[in-house]
Amino acid sequence: MATAEPAKGFGGSEDAGGQARKRKVEKTHPPQNSARKATPRRSAIPDHVSRRMVRRVLLLSGAPTLLAMGVFVLSYLLMSQGTMRIEPIVTVGVSGVFFVLGLLGLSYGMLSASWDDGPGSLLGLEHFGKNLQRLRASLRTMKGDR
Repeated sequence: MATAEPAKGFGGSEDAGGQARKRKVEKTHPPQNSARKATPRRSAIPDHVSRRMVRRVLLLSGAPTLLAMGVFVLSYLLMSQGTMRIEPIVTVGVSGVFFVLGLLGLSYGMLSASWDDGPGSLLGLEHFGKNLQRLRASLRTMKGDR
C-alpha cells in the first residue's frame, strides 16, 4: 500500500532537491525576570498638576465646544419652527468661532496650570508665561537631540 505524498507547498516535507527538510521549531518563552514586580513609571508631569490641567481644559475647551454644537441645534430649532430664517453661513461662522475658542481654551488650559504645590490663581495668567517658556525650552532640547 503506497502512501500519498502531499504536493509541494502544501505540507510536503521534501524540497526541490529531494532532501528532507529539518525545521527548527522555536518556542516562545516568557522573559526570565517576569516574576519581578513592575516598577511604577515616572511621569514628567506630577499628578496634582495633570489634574489641574484636566480641570482647566474641561472648562476652557469643553464649554466653547458644547456651545459650538449648540449653535447647530438652536439654529435648527429656530428654523424648523418657522421663527427665524438663519443663513447657513451664519450658523457655520458662529459655531466656527466657538470651536476656535475651544481650541485656544485647550492650549491655554494646559499652559496656565500651576506646577507649584499650591493651586495658583483662578485664571492662571502668572503661570502661562512661565509654562510657555518651559515648553519652548523643551522643544529646543528635543530639536538639539536629533
